[in-house]
Amino acid sequence: MRLLRGRASDHERDHERTRQMAARAAADAEPALRIWRPPRQVAFGRRDRRAEGYDRARVAARDRGYAVLEREVGGRAVAYTGSTVAFALAEPTADSREGIGDRYDRVSGAVQTALAAVGVDASEGEPADSFCPGAHSLRAGGKLVGIAQRVRQDVALTGGVVVVRDRAAIGDVLAPVYDALGVPFDPDSVGSVAHAGGDTAGVLDALATALVGDRTVTARDRIRDT
Repeated sequence: MRLLRGRASDHERDHERTRQMAARAAADAEPALRIWRPPRQVAFGRRDRRAEGYDRARVAARDRGYAVLEREVGGRAVAYTGSTVAFALAEPTADSREGIGDRYDRVSGAVQTALAAVGVDASEGEPADSFCPGAHSLRAGGKLVGIAQRVRQDVALTGGVVVVRDRAAIGDVLAPVYDALGVPFDPDSVGSVAHAGGDTAGVLDALATALVGDRTVTARDRIRDT
């Protein structure tokens, strides 16, 4: 397995690094894992783009100092403040119809293990009116993890977000964004590792350890902020 850390200089270049990782994983038939803190942005999902208020939602994000990105994995908008952690696990697959549930269970369990390692007892599920509502979420005093998956013909990409700090800032930017999209959202539903009393400094390493699991890391690469 290849392990990638670090981020690119802006949100679009950074997003492209994950695409490149997934493409290489498929070509090399070797899984790859990326764990990083994305640049400050609001990342919109495919469902958001079909909403009548999508343009207003994009303006609301930009007016509050967030870049705007359209992502391929996930449902509704997610905010990254600069402290928020993202992970993306690319696994080659021969059959796009199989293994979806197993990947969700395996990744969710690994993230729970990572959170426990930093002192957060997270459980499955999410409060009502959470950001990026979905069946694959973790909560601890609010939603702090969302997980999504996209499967192509030759690679499955399972990605997620971990709110480390800045729960109030995330609520502040997503409230007008979700209002424009016509999606219920309660800013108080946002949790974070800090709010749950966890060790915020250990999140990246804990996630890497848990998501790599018993696989051998064959290469460690750092994406430079250039």
